[in-house]
Amino acid sequence: MTRVRRGYIARRRRTKIRLFASTFRGAHSRLTRTITQQKMRALVSAHRDRGRKKRDFRRLWITRINAVIRGSGVSYSYSRLIHDLYKRQLLLNRKILAQIAISNRNCFYMISNQIIKSGECEEFNGII
Repeated sequence: MTRVRRGYIARRRRTKIRLFASTFRGAHSRLTRTITQQKMRALVSAHRDRGRKKRDFRRLWITRINAVIRGSGVSYSYSRLIHDLYKRQLLLNRKILAQIAISNRNCFYMISNQIIKSGECEEFNGII
């Protein structure tokens, strides 16, 4: 029986996988089975960490806002600020607030002081 020469499709598939794993170290970039396993693992990690990145950035923004608020010397907290923002229906999300807090603290203090003052007036109106 004569020898059958296989087509190029399997080689093309392996080459494509190798290109994906070309920056991996050791056997992870040389052996086809190991490359396949590492590719699956890398894609799973990428999928998982896309969600983690959103969580991590939200935590960072909250930490920055809270640090600037507490550093102002006023007995005011992050949770009260966010509560008052929602109560007044101001459309400032945490990302924008954190950017304002880092780049322009005076503007952030003006925003928070305005919210505090309007909150105190409404509280007194509710008592009377």
